[in-house]
Amino acid sequence: MAPPPLSSGSARTTGGPKTKKKARRTPRQIVRGVRRRARRAAGRIRRAWRRSLQLRVVTSTLVISMIVVAVLGFFLMSMIDTAVLRGRVNSATAEARANVTTVASYLNSQPTLAGVKQDAAAQEDDSSAITMKSAVDQAAWALAQRADSRYSVLILNVREVGEDRGTGDIDPKSVTPKLRDKVRQAQGQPQGQYTSMFYAGENRPVPALAIGALVPNVYGDDYEVYHFFPLEDDVGTLSAVQQWLIFVGVALVLLLAAIASLVTRQVVTPVRLTRQAAERLAAGRLEERLKVRGEDDLARLATSFNEMASTLALKIHQLEELSHVQRQFVSDVSHELRTPLTTVRMAADLLYESREDFDPAAARSAELMQNQLNRFESMLADLLEISRYDAGAATLDIDSVDMRDVVLRAVGDSQPLAERKATRLDLRLPNEPCMAEVESRRVERILRNLLVNAIEHGESRDIVVTLGADRDTVAVAVRDHGVGLKPGEENMVFDRFWRADPSRARTIGGTGLGLAISREDAMLHGGWLQAWGMPGEGSQFRLSLPRQAGAELRGSPLPLVPPEIEMRRTWRGQATPVLSPAIEGGFDAD
Repeated sequence: MAPPPLSSGSARTTGGPKTKKKARRTPRQIVRGVRRRARRAAGRIRRAWRRSLQLRVVTSTLVISMIVVAVLGFFLMSMIDTAVLRGRVNSATAEARANVTTVASYLNSQPTLAGVKQDAAAQEDDSSAITMKSAVDQAAWALAQRADSRYSVLILNVREVGEDRGTGDIDPKSVTPKLRDKVRQAQGQPQGQYTSMFYAGENRPVPALAIGALVPNVYGDDYEVYHFFPLEDDVGTLSAVQQWLIFVGVALVLLLAAIASLVTRQVVTPVRLTRQAAERLAAGRLEERLKVRGEDDLARLATSFNEMASTLALKIHQLEELSHVQRQFVSDVSHELRTPLTTVRMAADLLYESREDFDPAAARSAELMQNQLNRFESMLADLLEISRYDAGAATLDIDSVDMRDVVLRAVGDSQPLAERKATRLDLRLPNEPCMAEVESRRVERILRNLLVNAIEHGESRDIVVTLGADRDTVAVAVRDHGVGLKPGEENMVFDRFWRADPSRARTIGGTGLGLAISREDAMLHGGWLQAWGMPGEGSQFRLSLPRQAGAELRGSPLPLVPPEIEMRRTWRGQATPVLSPAIEGGFDAD
C-alpha cells in the first residue's frame, strides 16, 4: 500500500533520507555579512590603490577632469542661458511697453455714439460704461492682431465683473498672485517673471515669460495688462544644448582618462618590467636583464640596471668563490689537523698519566697541555660543524621525543660544571609530556651551550631552566642573574668568536662557536634562538621549536623578557612591554 501523500510543511519521520533545511539567517547576521563583504571589497580597493601607480594617475586625472569640466560646463551653460533669454526678455519688454501704450490710448479716448441722443444728465453713467467696454474690446482686438500667435495678452479689471479680456485662449489663472503684487507696486512700470501659463481647457503648464503693467485711464479704473511669451522653443533649445554639453563633457573626461592611461602606461610598463626583473634578480636569477629600446630616460634606466646587474652578478660570483675557498680551507685544515692531533693526543695522554713521576713544573705542564688539547679538540669539532652548515650539508635525523627528557640530559651533562662553579640549576618542567619532532642530539647540544654560557657568566647565582609548550610550539628558556647584556648585544652574542668583554678570558675553555652553532641548529629545525639581557639584571636565552617538523613557527609559549622584569617596568611606569600576545595565547618573536 502506498504511503499517504505529505502535506506542505510536513516531513517523513521514518524511511528514506532526511532533508536538511537551510537555517534562516537573522537580520543581524545579514548585516554582519554585508559589512564583512564591504570591508573585503574596501580592502581589495585599498590594496589596488596602493599597488597600482597607473590606477592612481588615471583616477586623479579622471576626478580633476570631472571637476574642471563641471565648472566650465556650469559657466558655459549660464552664459548660453543668459545670452538666449536676455534677448528674448529685451524684445518682450519693448513689445509689452508698446502694447501698454496702445491699450492706454484706447482707454483714454472718448468716441461719440452716432445716432444716439439721450438726456446728458440721465444717461451719463450708461454712456461711460458703453464707451469703456467698447474701448477695451477695441484694445484687445488690436493686441490680438499685433500678437499674431506669438504671445498672449490678458487685460484684467478686478473692480468690474466682465471687464477681463484675453487673446490666444489664455486662462486668467496664469496670472500668479506674486506677479500681480509686483505689478501693483510698480505704479505703471512693466514687471517680468518666469512662470507657467495655461490655455483655456488645458491643464498642461507651458513655460513662459510673463510681463505685466498697470494702464492709466481717464475713468480711474485699474486695468492690468499681462503679456505671456511662450518659451517652449527656448527651453527645448537650452535643454538640447545642456544634453550636448553633458555628452561632450563625459566624452572629454573619458578621453582624458584614456590619454592619461596611455601616457601612464608608457611610463609604468618599463617601471613594472624593471621591478619584475629586480625581483627575479633578488631571487637569485643573476642572468636577468632588461631589453633596451630607444635612447630616452627609460632606456638609460634599463642600461644602468643591466650594468648594475652585471656588476652585482660578478661581485656575488667572486664572493661565492671566496666563500667556497674559505669553507674548503676550513674543512681541509680541520680534517688535516686530525692526524697530527691524534698523535699529539696519544703523547699527551702518556705524559698526563705519568705526571706523578715528574717534578712539579713538568707535571703542571702536562696538565696544561692536556686541558688545551681538550679545548683544541672541541674547537676542531666545532669548526667541522660550522663548515657543514656553511656548505649546506647539515641534515636532521627527526624523531618524536619528550622534551623533558632532553632538558634533563642536558642539565645532567652540565651539572658537574655547575657544581664546580657553585651554581644551582633550578628546573621548572611541566607535568605532562611535551612531545616534539626534533633531533635530540642537536637540541641537547643547544641546551648544553646555553647552560655553559649561563654558568660562565652567571656569577655563581641560580640559573632557572623553564620548559613550556602550547599546541604548536615548545620552548626552553635559560635564565641567569649575572652580568647581563648591553643594549644591542642580544643579536651580536650569536656571532662567531664574539665576546661581550674582549679583555675577559674564557674561564671554562669555551671555543667561541657554541652559540653560533646553536643558532644554526635552531634554524635547521625551523625554530628561533633569541637572547635578552640587561646590565645588572642577567640574561635569558629562549629556544622555540615547532612541535611538528616543517611547521611554520608563529609564536612562543614563553616570554623572552623575564616576567619579573616586565612587572617591575609596569610598576615603575616605564614603557609598555616589548612583547605582545601572539597566536594561541603565546608570545611573538620580538
